[in-house]
Amino acid sequence: MEAVEVQGKPFLGICVGMQMMARFGHEYETTTGLNWVDGNIRPIKPTNPKLKIPHMGWNDLVITGDHPVLAGLKTGDHVYFVHSYQFEVEQAAQRLAHVDYAGEITAIVSSGNCIGTQFHPEKSQRNGLQLISNFLNWRP
Repeated sequence: MEAVEVQGKPFLGICVGMQMMARFGHEYETTTGLNWVDGNIRPIKPTNPKLKIPHMGWNDLVITGDHPVLAGLKTGDHVYFVHSYQFEVEQAAQRLAHVDYAGEITAIVSSGNCIGTQFHPEKSQRNGLQLISNFLNWRP
């Protein structure tokens, strides 16, 4: 935590790593997160019974924010998800992208020198490689 909070080193949280960036998680009990992004982690509760949990598969990004790590990515790009919980972001500016799965599911969050993806960039082919490359070259 010191490297991120004190030294300002960039942090990329993937899946559960992104969820840890929240203020609180509400899985089996309420637990304190790192509080780097304002919000809570809650179970996905689809209103459509045909939608399975965990949410597994490819979804189209809807990019709503601007960030150097998103360079070369656009709305409609496919990324791969495997998760049962979602990040409910309290400050809209901290949510950079979402997907539609039983409503809007947060896909990318950012705050200061921290960025998180609910999807797995390492499994998301060209789009994931683009995001990882952008992160490695990012200087907050």
